[in-house]
Amino acid sequence: TAAEMYVLGDTTYGSCCVDEVAAEHVGAEAVLHYGPACLSPCRKLPVLHIFGQQPLDIGRCAEAFRELYPDRQSRVVVLSDVVYAHAMGELEQQLCPEYPNIVFSRVVCGDPPGPAPPREVWRFGRQFLVEAPGGLQDCAMFYVGAEGLALTSFMLTWNCCPFSSFDPATGCGRRETLNVNRALMRRLYLVERARDARVVGILVGTLGVAGYLAVLQHLRELLRQAGKRSYTLAVGKPNPAKLANFLEVDIFVLVACAQNSLLDSSDFYRPIVTPYELELACNPAREWTGNYLTDFRDLLPGACAHVELPPVVPAAEAVPDISLITGEMRATHLCDPLAPQLPPSTTLACRDQTRALAEISPAASFLESRSWRGLEQQLGQTPVSKAVQGRRGIAIAYEDEGRKQ
Repeated sequence: TAAEMYVLGDTTYGSCCVDEVAAEHVGAEAVLHYGPACLSPCRKLPVLHIFGQQPLDIGRCAEAFRELYPDRQSRVVVLSDVVYAHAMGELEQQLCPEYPNIVFSRVVCGDPPGPAPPREVWRFGRQFLVEAPGGLQDCAMFYVGAEGLALTSFMLTWNCCPFSSFDPATGCGRRETLNVNRALMRRLYLVERARDARVVGILVGTLGVAGYLAVLQHLRELLRQAGKRSYTLAVGKPNPAKLANFLEVDIFVLVACAQNSLLDSSDFYRPIVTPYELELACNPAREWTGNYLTDFRDLLPGACAHVELPPVVPAAEAVPDISLITGEMRATHLCDPLAPQLPPSTTLACRDQTRALAEISPAASFLESRSWRGLEQQLGQTPVSKAVQGRRGIAIAYEDEGRKQ
């Protein structure tokens, strides 16, 4: 085709997301994305996904499905990992004559072109039509693929549906025994931790998913009205060592795609929540309904799940709230973003610069409370001397030190 081509490495964030930023650096007009994909819509460039075709034993998968659902009138929605999407047509031909109420999902990219019909579900890059009278609550889910973040996201979002899965690598089908309610209890515990937090770190976990800038601004405004301080951090893929550098932060919120936002923070120094969990903690108008949202775009204005903040309540009229973790009282009133600010004073006064920074910066306040704040410069107090050769070797055994017997 005579087109100029560049081979790009995976992004420093989730490899399931399309790296539009790296593509823009070379002036790309389109992107070919190879490998697993979360199918999150991109902002600017057209994307062609190359999932690959992993082998799938259709006969064994159909046999496992019959064992899990002996009732031929069962209402089941079949989902699959993207690497097995190529075989769903053949599986459908085997099962549809036996199961009249079975529904196979299609892998789609991007958002629907217009408003979806009432019974059509378009989520996580999957599209299917629900014919059950009670909607998804009357359906079971059958997932073809290995255990992973995609299956966990499906189970939390559609937690009203019983799940079963078939692992093509092992050829075994099973009913998912993951206690979804227990997982939700863990997530709701993190919501309570977010209510207690005073300083929140907003982690940028994607630069390619459409709407990430809008949700960053939404979270900053939400935290400001809730009376909490926030820092926006772009540290690439989060790990415990990176986030342990920000000791003044009480909790982190990760803005990432639906698959990477459910991060297990048990090994981290501070917990990590999703944007939906942070809104549950900071927006009194949003109540827990049992429906878990992993796509942050559902929280933005104009989305079906968007909830406006309630009117501002004065501090004197606020209902006292007690933390379920610490047992201490905490503020529940929202700060008025349009409240007039006091004019700056022009009176000269001698004040401590560190304390002045502490009034406006939680990081400075945290630094002031520490007993050790780093090496002291002692400018003008250290005598000038020529450079001399220092010790050589490693700290456990320098060359000029005698070895221990």
